[in-house]
Amino acid sequence: MPEPETPDFGVVILTMGKRRKRLGRAIASVLRQRDVSTDVLVVGNGWDPSVHIQFPSVRTLALRHNIGIPAGRNAGVDKVEGRLLFFLDDDAELASDTVLRDIRRRMNEFPDYGAVQGRVSDRKGKEAPTRWVPRIGGRVPDHPMNAFSLWEGAVAVRRSVFLSAGGWPADYFYAHEGIELAWRVWEQRMQVVYDPDLPIYHPVKPPTRHDQYYQLSARNRVWCARRNLPAPLSVVYATNWAIIQVARSWRHPSTLKPWFEGWWAGWRECPRDQPKMGWKSVWFIARNGRLLVL
Repeated sequence: MPEPETPDFGVVILTMGKRRKRLGRAIASVLRQRDVSTDVLVVGNGWDPSVHIQFPSVRTLALRHNIGIPAGRNAGVDKVEGRLLFFLDDDAELASDTVLRDIRRRMNEFPDYGAVQGRVSDRKGKEAPTRWVPRIGGRVPDHPMNAFSLWEGAVAVRRSVFLSAGGWPADYFYAHEGIELAWRVWEQRMQVVYDPDLPIYHPVKPPTRHDQYYQLSARNRVWCARRNLPAPLSVVYATNWAIIQVARSWRHPSTLKPWFEGWWAGWRECPRDQPKMGWKSVWFIARNGRLLVL
């Protein structure tokens, strides 16, 4: 008998089980994709999703404890087949039935594409927050661009590139893991691309709804610098973001205390399971559009 073909995409959908109706929509949006093959796994981060999944072709993985968002995604990678990986959060969905086909086409046409993020919008038409577009300064969501961070809720990555990057940085638990992954893709001389022609739905919600948002955001910003950048540049990067945070918080000064608690925690200790990027990689990223001081 002939060997079964490897699926185009290994799809990892992460959920804590708190948004089961949206989870169903997320899964259905993947299964509706035309002209591609998928291997879909739902990872329950601290719960068992098997009894709630009504899609026979979808497999599940139950993690006994909530191990954090990046580590939860990583847990599913070895359980799915596909030369391309697609990560989807349970409150996101593919807004057309050709998104994965179009991503595969772009990856085939441009072999130096390492990771791709689409355009995120709210299904109900609410104004999209600027953080959904990976560009500092002027945010033009209609224009494709090189990206140096990723909105993590719906991301495609070549499996080989993802593994060479070390996967999602599991120690982060939540916040800014898309920055480190993007930098590590660029380090391989592969592009990270924002493509507005790939539509994604996600409800508009403030990130501050998460417990410890300010602490983890600040800590992980420092960790991202210390784990990846040469020492002098890491200090500049982390310090500049502290200045930016102070400027942003003038209307809500109470947020500065938890933010700086996280910032100092990032300096006190920092897990590092890989060598830092070299200056050649920093220069390569700069030539492609991002000077890593912000």
